[in-house]
Formats: sequence, structure tokens, C-alpha cells
Amino acid sequence: MSDYAIEMIGITKSFPGVLANDDITLRVRDQEIHALLGENGAGKSTLMSILFGLYQADAGTIKVRGRPVQIRDPNHATALGIGMVHQHFKLVHNFTVTENIILGSEPRTKTGDVDIRSAERKVEELSRIYGLNVAPKALIEQISVGMQQRVEILKILYRNADILIFDEPTAVLTPQEIDELMQILRRLRNEGKTIILITHKLGEIKQVADRCTILRRGKVIDTVDVATTGEMELAAMMVGRPVKFKLDKAPAQPGKVVLEIENLCVQGAHGAMAVQDCSLQVREGEIVGIAGVDGNGQSELVEALTGLRPIASGRITADGKDITRASIRERIDAGMGHIPEDRHKYGLVLKFRLDENLVLKTYRHGVYRKPLGMLDMEKVSNNAERLIPLFDIRAGQGPATRAMSMSGGNQQKAILAREIDLSPRLLVVAQPTRGLDVGAIENIHARLLAERDKGRAILLVSFELDEIMNLCDRIAAMSKGRIVGIVDAEHADEHRIGAMMAGYVQEEPTAAPAASGVQA
Repeated sequence: MSDYAIEMIGITKSFPGVLANDDITLRVRDQEIHALLGENGAGKSTLMSILFGLYQADAGTIKVRGRPVQIRDPNHATALGIGMVHQHFKLVHNFTVTENIILGSEPRTKTGDVDIRSAERKVEELSRIYGLNVAPKALIEQISVGMQQRVEILKILYRNADILIFDEPTAVLTPQEIDELMQILRRLRNEGKTIILITHKLGEIKQVADRCTILRRGKVIDTVDVATTGEMELAAMMVGRPVKFKLDKAPAQPGKVVLEIENLCVQGAHGAMAVQDCSLQVREGEIVGIAGVDGNGQSELVEALTGLRPIASGRITADGKDITRASIRERIDAGMGHIPEDRHKYGLVLKFRLDENLVLKTYRHGVYRKPLGMLDMEKVSNNAERLIPLFDIRAGQGPATRAMSMSGGNQQKAILAREIDLSPRLLVVAQPTRGLDVGAIENIHARLLAERDKGRAILLVSFELDEIMNLCDRIAAMSKGRIVGIVDAEHADEHRIGAMMAGYVQEEPTAAPAASGVQA
């Protein structure tokens, strides 16, 4: 038996206009957690897609436990004991947990019917063994995102996989769910599983990984022992330069109120009030952050502000103009920009080209129009050529690249490029760095600060508490649909913010401009 569960030797894979994997060699020891670290578009997911049979390598050799194999498709990978949990879950939302887990591998009774009861018992047993605590009969649409991920893990465990690939598993999880996942990964390793963790989050690598292979622009930079390698060193290897983890920012110089929210109430998906009596001000020249655990009304608040969800009561004004009932286009014309939480649903037209996505808000303007009203595609393309290097968007075919063919991180960069380049008076930003590597995060944070320093007003919603505390001038905490307190970021700490996120009202006065509706 080989010491290695997986060996990928000299793997090369190219797509039109891009060499995704360039002679990569990866060796993963049996029963270890091996992290695969790299920038967005470094080739991590492509390499693992080859291992799982989704792509075929142009060159190279794969060995599973010392035996050369040619992995034809995911079914073949499954037969070899390889399972993959994808970044975007592949679940049927109106099926139960068990129905999703057994889909394609249904046990049968003697009469040929699906034996759902024995399947539920097996799911319950696997859930207990690995500490996943999943209810076999629950509908997918009724459980949290973190629980849906556990269902994805059970899908591959049900098929007896002992080599588990996790592709950016924490991209959509709350901090609490991330901690729980890290515990699950350790438990899986202790039960004899081999784990490959695709990520760009250095803290998670330090928390659970044994070794780490770093990729940059399709090439292997090094494989290191995590215990003896610091986060700064990992970051520098990943992006090819030193990275700042702490922003250098001048004190805010807030001016007049740009956004005012007064006693806003917004109904959630199931009829209950997701946002209750919310009042807040955002001034020019400041970044106001909203901190809170996912599911406490932040998404509904952002959707109401940007016109994606109707409000039940209350008032929204921008630069003194009432936009409570304004259309999305009217809000854009009033100077509102929006970086949405769901980049696929609200941020991009995935079948459009990159350059077309970059002018979705400005194509009506005369600069992109020919005399008879047709789009001037040369100018549209030139706009993309300007933005691609500014925001380091990795697109194999340049402006002509289809958005759906880009990595999630590069899709996010495209949205950020479009919105920040417009430099709107008010920018509503939700989860801006989700799925981005440390180099891209540093760049985006610097650009948001530059917008602040130009006098723009920014409302930032993020589940990353470090991001909120590092970037914002004032921090509002939401709990159960209400803003329970606002603090000056200069005087905030994680314990204080965490207490407010848990619902403890902040009563101490701050030096920041007071917001109506709460004690600040």
C-alpha cells in the first residue's frame, strides 16, 4: 500500500484562452487533511474536478492508493471511494434529507419499491457516527444552509467515500456553522477519512489542516507543513507579494446624511416580520457596518433598500428624496449602487459576456450607443479592458468570456468592478468579499475606503466580524430583525459586538453621529 491516498502527477489542463493547471503534482497522505490554497482562478477547483471525473486532464497521471487510474466520470470516482462536496450545493429543495442522500442509489424492497425506511435508518446512523445531527425526514427547503452542507457530506458518506473533497465549504456559512464544520472535518479524519480542503481562508487552514499545497496561476508554488508555517507566509506564497491584514485608514470625515431609514418594517418569506422598526442613518464620508448572525433580517433589509422587496411600513430617503416606493431603476438613477449577497440571482446575467455584465447599469447611456440606438460593442469591450486589470478579474477570453464560465471569486470581482467604478453617492454592499482570497480582499477593502474618502456613503452588511471591525467607522448590530445598538468602531471589540448580535441592547453613548430609533 502507498503512503499516499491520492497522487496527481504532472497534471495539465487548458481551456480556451487559459492554462488552468500547468504540470501540477499533488500528493495527499492517507488520513490527513490536506489544504489546497490559492487565489481565485489559481486552478484549485479545476484540479479537484479532474480528480472527481468532471474534467479530463490533457496530460498527467492519477494514482489512488498507489494504483494508476483513469477517472472517466463522477460515478467512476465514487466507485474508487472519492466524494466531492461542491461550493454550490446540488440538492432538490422539495425533497427530504433522505431522498436527496439516496438519489441515484436508492435501496429497494423485494417488490421493487424504494425502501425509504431503511434508508432513513442508515442516514440516522451515519449522522450519529459522524456527529452531523441531521433529521432524515426534514425537507431541504426548511433547513439552514449549514445543515444543507451536512446533507451533502452525508451523500458521499452514504456511498462509502473515504477520500472527501471540500470545495470552498465555508463560503456561505455563518461563523458558528464554520466552527461546527471544522469539528466535523476533524472527526472525519479521526474516523479514517482523507480530506482535501479547497480554500483561500488562512485561518481555517491553520485550524484544521495538516499540510497545504499552494497554487498560483495554475502552478504549484510549494507544499508545506501547516504547523510550522505562518499565515503571513502562506498569504505571500499565494499572491506572490506581502499582504496587509490590517487596513491603514484615516479617520472618517462624515458630512450630511445620504441614507435615512425610518421605522422600517419588512416582511420575510414566510409572512413574519423579518425587519422590525429599523431606523438608521448613513452619512457621506463614512462606512456604516451591520453585524449579525445570518437570518436576523440583514438580507431583507438590503432587499428593501435596493427595491428587491416591498416594505410593510416605514420610510427610506436618499439625499432627502423619498425613495420608499421607487423602482430599482429610479434608485439607480438617484445614485444608489448595490453589491448583492447572491451574485448569481441579482449580480450577473450568467449567459452574458463579461463586458456586457460590466455595463448592465450604464448601457442606456449615450457613451455606449451608436447613432441608431444600437450598442457600440467596441466601447463596451474597451470598458471591460479597462476594468479587468484594475480589479484583477481572471477571464480566459477577456471581455468576451461568458460570466458562467468564470470562477465564483472572479464573478464577484466583476460585480465589484461594475459597482465601484460607477462611484455612486450611496453604495449598499452585502457580503462583498465572500469567496475572495486575501489579495483580492485587500484590494476591495482599499477601494471601498477610497470611495469613503471621496465622500461617498457606504452601508456594509457582512457576516465576517473581522471585516466589519476592520473597515467600518460605525457598527450597528442586528438581532431578530431589530438594530439593538450602534457603536463607534474605534471603541468596539469582538465581545461587545458579539453581545449585541446576541440581542443585548447597547446603551453607552458614542462619539459618532446619533442614529434615530436606537440608543447609540
